[in-house]
Amino acid sequence: MNIHPTAVVDQDAELDPSVKVGAYAVIGAGVRIGANSVISPHAVINELTEIGTGNHVGSFANIGDAPQDISYRNEATTLKIGNDNQIREYVSIHRGTVKGGGQTTIGNNNMLMAYSHIAHDCHVGNHVIMANAATLGGHVTVGDRANFGGFVGVHQFTNIGCYSYVGGMSGVTKDVPPYTIVAGTRNQMRVSGINRIGLKRSGFSSNDIKDLRGAFNIIFSDENLLLQEALDMAISEYSTSELVRNLVGFIRASKRGVVRSYSSDE
Repeated sequence: MNIHPTAVVDQDAELDPSVKVGAYAVIGAGVRIGANSVISPHAVINELTEIGTGNHVGSFANIGDAPQDISYRNEATTLKIGNDNQIREYVSIHRGTVKGGGQTTIGNNNMLMAYSHIAHDCHVGNHVIMANAATLGGHVTVGDRANFGGFVGVHQFTNIGCYSYVGGMSGVTKDVPPYTIVAGTRNQMRVSGINRIGLKRSGFSSNDIKDLRGAFNIIFSDENLLLQEALDMAISEYSTSELVRNLVGFIRASKRGVVRSYSSDE
């Protein structure tokens, strides 16, 4: 095990022998870190945090600290992080609260850029990118391959759909539909189209994207249809498309309402 002599590692922490710990890093009681992970100098990994294999935690990151919630009373809540994540410098990720289920979770292969923040009881999927200083409020759920621009702020209890892209400086207060591009601030949020580039990079076919775009036009750009009418029409016309079914199902399940105001990106 490669632990710098100035690092402070609690005797009750469990680190795989291949873990590297840099100078002045602090690792608390009950922390578990998997093989081939790197903890950079001055990073802090707090108690009751589980980190999988192949992760890189940057300098001055604060991982697994207590939630910023006035109801928190020092309960033994947890943070669980998967494998192969890049957690850059000054990132902060907090443990869960009892009322929120007791655990914050991060999946695999995520890129959390400098100064980004994930609050208590959030659940982040896989291959998610959060650019510098993007922030998730408490209880936010993020689908796989969602992408956040810099300085995005996401309101608590919001759901971010998979393969979506949220433009930089946005303030998100409603659910973001999967596969879409959105941007704006608070009540000025607009959806501008399907995330075609992201979908192509992820291996979706031109037919998949064509079906999604057709359903998108029905749901978001036809102002003469009520939402439920638009959803029914999209399912009727693209009943064989799994992606369209996912899009419609997400919107129907939303409790906060979704970003629907349309502004063309073309």
